[in-house]
Amino acid sequence: MMQGVVAAAPRVVAAAAAQPEEQSGGLGRTLTLALLFGAWYLFNIQFNIYNKQVLKAFPYPLTITALQFAIGSLWCCVMWLLRLHKRPEGSFIENAVSISPLAAVHTLGNTLTNISLGSVAVSFTHTIKALEPMFSVLLSAMFLGDKPSLPVALTLVPIIGGVVLASTSELSFTWKGFLSAMGSNLTFQSRNVLSKKFMSKGKGSLDNINLFSIITIVSFFFLAPVALLTEGVVFTPAAMAAQGIADPMLVMKRAALAGLCFHAYQQVSYMILQRVSPVTHSIGNSVKRVVVIASSIFVFRNPVTQQNLLGTAIALAGVFAYSQVKRLGGKSKGDKPKAE
Repeated sequence: MMQGVVAAAPRVVAAAAAQPEEQSGGLGRTLTLALLFGAWYLFNIQFNIYNKQVLKAFPYPLTITALQFAIGSLWCCVMWLLRLHKRPEGSFIENAVSISPLAAVHTLGNTLTNISLGSVAVSFTHTIKALEPMFSVLLSAMFLGDKPSLPVALTLVPIIGGVVLASTSELSFTWKGFLSAMGSNLTFQSRNVLSKKFMSKGKGSLDNINLFSIITIVSFFFLAPVALLTEGVVFTPAAMAAQGIADPMLVMKRAALAGLCFHAYQQVSYMILQRVSPVTHSIGNSVKRVVVIASSIFVFRNPVTQQNLLGTAIALAGVFAYSQVKRLGGKSKGDKPKAE
């Protein structure tokens, strides 16, 4: 049944994208948002489940990340060919060159996330990724001159404290998983800073979906050669069988489904961002992280301690408080949160 839902992803996204941003009927707009949020959460949960299953059986994170970019690139090309979304204006080469710094950090961030997901429990990776507001505050202060207010700085205390508490009691803890998740936080928040600089230069011909689409395509061309050079040609039935994988076709099927869900949840996230305020999107992202952590614990039956649960809860509460303080302080005006 889940495969059917994922297979229908392009139709779901296309139908939702066709809806006007401002609908005359409040009920219609509410229903559209409810469907989009539901799809966002569903695709994200399924991505994390399929991705973890694949990385456990097939520990080649660069190859898997490149495959996810390849599936996303194919999706984008089909979307433009079928005119499900307006094509980007101007030369593709010029657009690709101009956003190449964004694509570079996007590539690194997703690769590091997959390295972490392959090394530790899904719930722990997402607990570490709750530290994103801390990196956002630090990088915005360093490169954009946006100094945080005292209330914003105070909300970082429970986030940092909760992650430390959860980390010290994490049964699946490895330094590889921890540091790669921290690295993904740094690169993704660097991407957000670069995005603001990109948009501030007046290159407004790319909307959010086209910007993400071109980033995805460029990221594939960045990562594919690196994956081939470092990991080799390993994503074939023969290579998998030689590694002792009992059912190569099942791994390939789950990898393809993970790639579809990966692109679907990120594109739906951008569509939500076009319809709601940045703060509403940020709160929805915080709730999404809770849902992903809970679902991964349920599916994989990862052993968790009370201290681990408490630390995760404190960190996520801090993220929610951060979003609220940003809203009340007016700091979120003009901000574009990541479509994650």
